[in-house]
Amino acid sequence: MIILVLALAIGILIGIFIPVSIPQDYSSYVAVGLLAALDSIFGALKSNLKGDFKIDIFISGFVGNTLIAMLFAYLGDKLGIPLYQAAVVAFGVRIFQNFGEMRRVLLLKNKSFAKGENKDD
Repeated sequence: MIILVLALAIGILIGIFIPVSIPQDYSSYVAVGLLAALDSIFGALKSNLKGDFKIDIFISGFVGNTLIAMLFAYLGDKLGIPLYQAAVVAFGVRIFQNFGEMRRVLLLKNKSFAKGENKDD
């Protein structure tokens, strides 16, 4: 978990101090790809809290979701249909679901800890 937080902090610092300019033509692809990547990260955090995180599932989901989302945005542009909106809605809903589950797991762990229950005993 510490490695994930450290990697996130390093990524944020790199993003702040090394700005990257993305051409307007590719901005919707990158935005949808980032949203898909965030969905995978939130899913990994949720799995880690539940104790069933698997790195191979995370990596395949991270790469696969990102590529599929960007492909949908590209195909939508070619067809003249805003398909990126479907990806935005789908990944947005999943991010909020994952966050809600993470919140519930953390609250339940804190309640059991406060009551003196410890699963490690």
